[in-house]
This record gives sequence, structure tokens and C-alpha cells, in this order.
Amino acid sequence: MAKKVVATLKDKDGVKYAKVIKAVKTKSGAYSFREEIVTEDKVKEVLAAK
Repeated sequence: MAKKVVATLKDKDGVKYAKVIKAVKTKSGAYSFREEIVTEDKVKEVLAAK
């Protein structure tokens, strides 16, 4: 059975973080997922980048 870990992505200084999961197409045509933890104000920039 798998465990699910829930963590708060918040710093004590008030900086909030978000976990971004992005689907990336490989050369063979399959999709893989890339995970990043970024600050909330950078989320749109990370998703817009190719």
C-alpha cells in the first residue's frame, strides 16, 4: 500500500511555495512529468517556459 505524504509548502518568513507538475513530451512521443517547487509569484513563468 502506498503512503501519501502531505506537507505544508510555507516558510516561517511568510514566503509561500507551490508545487508545479508539468507534462513533458519525450523524443519517443511518451509523456513524463517534471515536478518543481517554486514561489507562488513564479508559477506562471514556469508554466509558460518551454
